[in-house]
Amino acid sequence: MKFRLALLIAKFTAWGINLVAKGRGTNLPGKVALKIDPDFISHIRGLDPDKAIFVTGTNGKSTTTNLMAHVFKKAGLRVAVNLEGANLIGGVIVSLLRSTGLNGRLKADVVLMETDERFLPIIHKQLPARHLCVTNVQKDQVQRNGEPEIIWRKIASVLDENMTIYANGDEPNALSLGRLAGRCVKYGVDMNSSSFDKQDDFFSVTMPCPVCHEPIAFAAYNIDNIGPFRCSSCGFGTELSDYQAMDIDFDARTFRVGEASYEFKYSTPYFLYCYVAALAVAREFGVSEEKISEAFSDFALQGGRMETIHAGGKDINYIRMKQENPETVQSALNVIADDPDEKIFMLGLDELVDFDPHYTNTFYTFDCDFRRLINSNVSKCICFSGTVAYDAALRMVYDGFDPEKLVILPTNDDAAIVEELSKCECSKVYLITWLHKFESLAEYAKANA
Repeated sequence: MKFRLALLIAKFTAWGINLVAKGRGTNLPGKVALKIDPDFISHIRGLDPDKAIFVTGTNGKSTTTNLMAHVFKKAGLRVAVNLEGANLIGGVIVSLLRSTGLNGRLKADVVLMETDERFLPIIHKQLPARHLCVTNVQKDQVQRNGEPEIIWRKIASVLDENMTIYANGDEPNALSLGRLAGRCVKYGVDMNSSSFDKQDDFFSVTMPCPVCHEPIAFAAYNIDNIGPFRCSSCGFGTELSDYQAMDIDFDARTFRVGEASYEFKYSTPYFLYCYVAALAVAREFGVSEEKISEAFSDFALQGGRMETIHAGGKDINYIRMKQENPETVQSALNVIADDPDEKIFMLGLDELVDFDPHYTNTFYTFDCDFRRLINSNVSKCICFSGTVAYDAALRMVYDGFDPEKLVILPTNDDAAIVEELSKCECSKVYLITWLHKFESLAEYAKANA
């Protein structure tokens, strides 16, 4: 009776929220259901752990989940999935609610859930999925996550002999988790034209081997801290994966796995790992190469990683990233560096207002390599921030940027930023900042259009 009551009230709550604020009810109905029935998920009929997949990791889990869902749907399967990125327990329940009838039976062939890596043990206790895809375990949100080994241990706590893990074979932490599961399916990416080496960088550091804790040596990087690696002490390292992306052509936007060739619309290495992870899971679930190829060719990521606003007489290209995550910053820098045209680069790192105590974090930028960007025809760099504008500018200087081309604005005032930009002659502008600041700039630009 508790479950039936929870089901009805949660569905009614979701309906009501959708009526007044469409798309906002991604967590609250789930919290309501759990309040009434703490074991709500386990009471859903027809929920098979062998057909449930979790996708977790520091970077790439939303894109990978979206890709997998698109492939499964293209194959004609009914999918219960949290595409909105609501990856805590409440969001997982809301996604299950949509595929559960009033009789309490799940109407889905596959359950596919993006899960926050910190809350994975809590979610897994409610829904003991037997398939887990791990994208990577890297530095991220130090205030929340501490350091990567803490997250590694949380993921490791759900693994046992009944689990199949799909592990990124080019990322040491993810690959090492495969030793704890009953079965490990590895996916990876060959070295390619976008692979790079940063071992001669003064600021470059490696990472400890997750097996013996000695330093890892990377032969190259496909994306930051992901690529063919080997521990010189214990020998743990990259092997040929079960699903290996080869013959990567970023111009043609194609790659090969086995004998089959696939398209990928988003031609950056970051996205390529998402594609291969999705392919690995889909093939293991019996989806044909033909259906996967068809799905990849017409996949469209909602709300992409780049947005454009018009301000100061110029189009500003904003690349989404997390200031608290060096891998996303590096990926954004690489995208900008691939553009050979003359450009203005705007860098807006700042105090992160999350929960007390707020903090300023620029140390992750020392994990990044700015040299490719600096040498890609950047005519001016504008560093703005209410707290760390000078710190950000120094990071550029340390990697060789001409101080004469630097403008430092120790402010977050939108009008001052746009006014400074309007003085520049170059018309192409790239912006890296945190999402809240971009949204503020976008609102200012719209109001003053």
